[in-house]
Amino acid sequence: MAPRPLGAHAMPSQALASRPTRSRIGLRKPSRAPSLGNQVLARENLTESREREATGATTPAAVSLDGLTKRFGTNVAISGITLDIRDGEFFSLLGPSGSGKTTTLRLIAGFERPTSGTVRLHGRDVTNVPPFERNVNTVFQDYALFPHMTVGENVGYSLRVRRVPRRQRAGRVAEVLETMRLGGFESRKPSELSGGQRQRVALARALINRPRVLLLDEPLGALDTKLREEMQVELKDVQRGAGITFIFVTHDQHEALALSDRIAVFGAGHIEQVGTPAEIYERPATPFVAGFVGASNLIDGDLAVRIIGEHGRFMIRPEKIRIVRVDAPVAADACTVVGTVWDIVYLGAETAYVVAVAADRTLRVATQNVTSTATDAQAQQGREVRLVWQRDQTMALGSGSIADTHLEAEA
Repeated sequence: MAPRPLGAHAMPSQALASRPTRSRIGLRKPSRAPSLGNQVLARENLTESREREATGATTPAAVSLDGLTKRFGTNVAISGITLDIRDGEFFSLLGPSGSGKTTTLRLIAGFERPTSGTVRLHGRDVTNVPPFERNVNTVFQDYALFPHMTVGENVGYSLRVRRVPRRQRAGRVAEVLETMRLGGFESRKPSELSGGQRQRVALARALINRPRVLLLDEPLGALDTKLREEMQVELKDVQRGAGITFIFVTHDQHEALALSDRIAVFGAGHIEQVGTPAEIYERPATPFVAGFVGASNLIDGDLAVRIIGEHGRFMIRPEKIRIVRVDAPVAADACTVVGTVWDIVYLGAETAYVVAVAADRTLRVATQNVTSTATDAQAQQGREVRLVWQRDQTMALGSGSIADTHLEAEA
């Protein structure tokens, strides 16, 4: 069986199942009823949906970008971005620094005007509409909370600016704080909160106006690893409960894979691929996506002929490779190569092996530590082993993309 080409046989979308977790920022019960704020938002979305069904209207994309280009002087930040983001979707813009993802978010928010192209929100052309007239809100990485205001004052600030009556404002603040499990925190100052609590206050402030689209610019970047993982669960739960569109900017591939319904991978100001997390990881459309999302082993040149049996550029994920004895039998439809264990990295739940398969080439193998220990792993150091994987899990890489060209030029 020949190696499968990139982008072939796209996998269906897989729904992310919520899971119960006890953490420092709250107790989640699987059977917990939706909060009052989530009930209100969900009810409003249901009403809109029924009205569309009654009139036979189709649902336009929550955000539609058409040929979007932005230049800063002679520098082209993004070029020809065309993208539709569905209503109620958790959508991530993923890419390395300088790839254009934040610029795209700022264009959606209205903080920047495009050099060319259009931005539509729920079918309405807002390309030249100022930010305060767009039904979107933004959550920034640094939270941007007013340090002299209490939590309640921070969350209700936009309502106060809009001269919403005090009693109504207090009710809305209490409602959204309950949604974020911050009830009783109204009188605290931001300095009296943990990083996760400050992040939830920023989310509450963004949700208070009940926007139809919420933009999040790397909101978890300032948190430590443990808290970031906890907040990922919180974010997805809030998005599901509110039923509004979340557009999430991140450079963290694990974050994007864990949170998203779909992902757009950015590289050098262009979109390399749009797909579900499974499609992006299992069926990368370009070499750039294959290398950026997840760890990968590149096989080319003489090594490709030796292992694959033909010239070309190929890729195999480290977790797809098995380490067996040198004399172990190999199936006819498998790829295999003999090498020497050169380095071992014990990571707790898994162990990474670096295996030298040629004078100047190594392959990385990732194995789950189901029964083995750190001692077992270290005992493999310097041993000759055989690497085996299924041939159909080898991905044939194409000629590359604009992002690949930029990376090769930098190298």
